[in-house]
Amino acid sequence: MVTKHLPTVLITGASGILGQKLRRHFSSLGWRLKLIDIDDFGDPAVIKADLSVRDEAWTRHCIGVDAIIHLAAQTRPDAPWDAVARSNVAATQNVYEAARQGPRRVVFASSNWVMAGYRYRDGKLTTDLPPAPINPYGVSKLIGESLGRFYHERWGLSTICFRIGYCLPGENLPGQWMDLGFWGQLMWLSDRDLCQAMERAVLVDDVGFAILNLVSDNPGMRWDIDATRTLIGYRPLDGAIPVLPLRTRMREAIASLARRNFSFANTWRPPYEAVDFAAPADLSQSSPERCDLNGHR
Repeated sequence: MVTKHLPTVLITGASGILGQKLRRHFSSLGWRLKLIDIDDFGDPAVIKADLSVRDEAWTRHCIGVDAIIHLAAQTRPDAPWDAVARSNVAATQNVYEAARQGPRRVVFASSNWVMAGYRYRDGKLTTDLPPAPINPYGVSKLIGESLGRFYHERWGLSTICFRIGYCLPGENLPGQWMDLGFWGQLMWLSDRDLCQAMERAVLVDDVGFAILNLVSDNPGMRWDIDATRTLIGYRPLDGAIPVLPLRTRMREAIASLARRNFSFANTWRPPYEAVDFAAPADLSQSSPERCDLNGHR
């Protein structure tokens, strides 16, 4: 009788929304899990660690795992640079460095905020387009992708970077309660599709380095998931058509028109996009590594 190999996976940010969804899914498959978070919230299965500080107390847990899924991050879109530099850049570099101890792959949770500057433009959004982040959070995720490329080219570390869409807590039902209008709803990612893609990213062979869009199959979306389908065998099971009230639709149309036709199109941004890179950090309302992606928590 042939015994099927069950992967051992380390999940950072395991107490966050995405981490909890993946933990339930992988546990149902019988996979062995190692869980790390900046706060264990009383859960004895979670290893408490600050990944921005390289410490053998947590890096030793990277030995003997098949893959690391790196979710841990400061995810507030309005977070200033000093916050994301610690939780998103330093911590991510430490995870890649720790991964040199043996895991065959790192799956890095990047974000569609890397491409937020394309919101009011036209055309398909492929991962070959020049990045266009509009806030420190998006920049930090772009740096995480670049670190993955470096560790693959320098050390041969297999890395898959997912530009993850909009995944809500709880039942994760799409609708007009989602932020960012059409843009937000068209990047909805269902729990089933999230878990399927992460499972495939752990199991797939012959991937050296890849940056892939990860959203559900939402009708009318601009996010190109053809490469995700081809490279890892992703087969989205869900999709949703945006539902917006008239007032929101009008506001979206006016913003899009302004971007395309007026002289201030390249400088004007809606208020929620205005972020000061130099502002001091005030993270009292969030726990960096417990947060999941994109600030929609």
